[in-house]
This record gives sequence, C-alpha cells and structure tokens, in this order.
Amino acid sequence: MRKKCIDQVSIFDFFSNHEIGKELKGMSEQLDQHREIMDWIAMDLHIKDVFGTGRNGLSAESILRCAILKQYRQLNYQELAFHLSDSASFQAFARLPAKIFPQKSVLQKTISLIKGDTWERINQCLLKEAKQKKVESGKKVRMDSTVTEVMIHEPTDSSLLWDGSGS
Repeated sequence: MRKKCIDQVSIFDFFSNHEIGKELKGMSEQLDQHREIMDWIAMDLHIKDVFGTGRNGLSAESILRCAILKQYRQLNYQELAFHLSDSASFQAFARLPAKIFPQKSVLQKTISLIKGDTWERINQCLLKEAKQKKVESGKKVRMDSTVTEVMIHEPTDSSLLWDGSGS
C-alpha cells in the first residue's frame, strides 16, 4: 500500500544548522506549498492500482523527495541509501517513516517511475513561483562543468575507433 503524502510531519524531524541543512529546510518548505505535485507523482507511480493490503511502500512524497536529494547532491543510488540511513537532515527532508531506510534497489525502482514529462511539469511549476518572487528569472541555465579525471587515453591513434565500436 502506498500513500500520496505523509499525513503529519514528525515533530522529531531535524534539519542541521549547517548550510546544507538550511537549504534542505527551505526546499522542503517550497515543496509543502505545492501539494499538487504529489498528485502528478502519484499518477506516475500508479497509486490507484495498489491494493490496500500488504506492506506500506514509500509515499509518493518520499519518493519525490528522495529523487530530489539524489539530484541535488549528485549521488548514486547506493550513496543515497547510505545518506538516508545516516543523516537526520536527509531523513527529515525525505519524510521517511521512523526507522525505515530504503535500499538502493527500492530507490532505483521507484524513482525511475517518475516520467520526464512530470519532471518538466514540476520544474515549470516551481520556476513560475520563483519568477513571481523574483528569485529566479529562468533565463539562464546553471550547470556544473567540473572537470574530472576519466580512464580515457588521448585521441592519438586508431585504437579509439576500436574503443567506440562496443566490442
């Protein structure tokens, strides 16, 4: 059984006083102002098709918030599972039920159900409000162009052709 939203936020949710904790708290407050987003996520997760018996799955809200954490901190699913089990701020942001720490396979399975069109709709919804509050104009794209070392040799010979052939 999967719910759309957590009915009541725990009074024990704690965001760190660190810069990242403050950002997570602000992001959480923004999401709380747009409850319609949970309907969009629920449609992608086919919540109406879930039976009322069996183990409770992650709520649509928790899945969305976990996906946002994954992207926000540039984590893979293994790292996301670790941080969700280790960090009080991540747990508070994701609105996970007490002592529930999803494994990487659950995170991957559920997050991947969110469609690209839904992500675009969420982005447009949040961007519209940011424009109204004059926080963001939406005219510039910010991206991380950090250079990282990779295991690719310089393109000095025909071996690159062999590398790209998939063999």
